[in-house]
Formats: sequence, C-alpha cells, structure tokens
Amino acid sequence: MELNTTIYRDGEGIPVVLVHAFPIDHHLWDDCAAELIVRANAAGLPRFPIWAPDMPGAGEGPIPTAEQTGAVSQDGAYTEALDRMAVAYVDLIRKAGFTKAIWVGLSMGGYLVLDIQRLHPEAVAGLALCDTKADADSAASRANRLRIADICETEHTVDPVMHFAEPQPGDSTIKRAPRFIRQFTGWIQAQRPEGVAWRERMAAGRPDLNDQLPLITAPAAVICGENDPSSAPSVMRPIAEAMTGTSAVFTEIPDCGHFSAYEHPDQVADALLDLVRRVQAEA
Repeated sequence: MELNTTIYRDGEGIPVVLVHAFPIDHHLWDDCAAELIVRANAAGLPRFPIWAPDMPGAGEGPIPTAEQTGAVSQDGAYTEALDRMAVAYVDLIRKAGFTKAIWVGLSMGGYLVLDIQRLHPEAVAGLALCDTKADADSAASRANRLRIADICETEHTVDPVMHFAEPQPGDSTIKRAPRFIRQFTGWIQAQRPEGVAWRERMAAGRPDLNDQLPLITAPAAVICGENDPSSAPSVMRPIAEAMTGTSAVFTEIPDCGHFSAYEHPDQVADALLDLVRRVQAEA
C-alpha cells in the first residue's frame, strides 16, 4: 500500500505519527500539530519529526488494489486490510531510517495504532489513543458499515457519512458551531466515495484488539472528549485502566465531542507533549 504523507515538521529522534479519523483525512491534525510544535519549541525539546499520513483512500491517498487489500469476507468486509495498512505505516518510518515512532490515533486511527502494537510492538516507542475503542464492530455496526460502503460505491456519493458534519443532540459547543460544520462539510465532500467505502470495509473486518491493551509497555496516553457519543469517558477510562503494563495518562476534555484534535487542539497537544517528554526520558 502507498501512503500519502504530510510532514508538519522534519527532525531527528523519534517521530510522532498522527493517524486521522474517519471519514476525513490528515487535515484533522493541522491545528493540533501546529500547537504541538509551538509547545515543543517553547519547552526546548529536541526537534522531532511530526508526520500525518493519509489512510489509503483518504485525501490524496491511493485506494488499494484488490491484491493489496487482501481477503474479503462473504459479507464484503476486508479481513486483512487493517493488518496490511499497519505494515505500510511501519514500513514508512523504517524507510525513513527510524526504528520506532510515537503513534497517535484518533477514532479509526486508534484501530490502526492498536494493530501496529499487535503486529510490530518493537516499533512502538509510545502511543496515544484518542476517542477510539478496542472492540471489534458488533454485528449491527458491521452491517451498517457495509451498507454505507455499498451506497458510496454504487451511487458514487459521500452522503451516508455527511452526518459527521451535522450537529447531534448532546454535542459540544464547538461541534455545533458554524465553523465546525463548514470545515467538516468541506473535508468530507472532498473525499472520494470509493475511498470512504474502502475504509468502512477495512474497519468492518477488523478484529477485537482488547487483548493488546495489557501488552503495551511503552508510555501511553488516552484522550477523550466528555461529550463523545461513541468513545465517551466511560469507554476510554477502562482502556487506560487495562494498560497494566505501562503508565497510561488519561485526559478527559470538557465540552469536547468525538474529534478532540480539532475541537480542542491545544489540550490534545498538551497531552501529546507530555507523552513525548515521557518517551524521550526513556530513550
């Protein structure tokens, strides 16, 4: 698989790799990466790289071929795609001369980060899980993902995922604001329907990754918004508590929904800077 990577900053040492959420691309991290750079510079930390690859099919990322995607289940889910994507991300840092990275995943990006931990724990210098979960999809959620993928492909539309840009009951004030609605509407409309469908089929075929949580030994951060409807503190705090092999710092952000890195980039950057400090202290 080929990854289209945005480099927010070059540097030496251990890179921070930011993995975005569905159904958008690396732009989710633009503000947070800028905040992290400001904070790292102010703290006098050694200059470290900050990258944000687009997932396959997201943004300018090429949509994988059938051969690259691998096995397809009878219902249309991609059962090998997450693993193959995880390998592509690890290959990305290795080709650049790095052996490890600090992996930061938000929502669907968290699935990838946990799969990197499963397949290549030696490549994990630190990890952050933001607004995500370790569970596989329920039967109903899996069926809904595949239904959305079918519509995106057959009707060549991203309409089934436009609700991510629309205010919902209980949302944060940021997510209800016109700026959020305009920005996310534009980002989602810029996605290719086939790329949205590929990511839905990949996520539908992912395994349960809860067994990886106690195996994490690198410094970790767990971050969530108090208003997140799918990865609320009641979901995320047990994830941190299950990381019994490391010290996981849990951060709950008030008035914040599912897209914490966009809604409160400063607070997410604070948590990531703390993670970078802890990783560098162990290096």
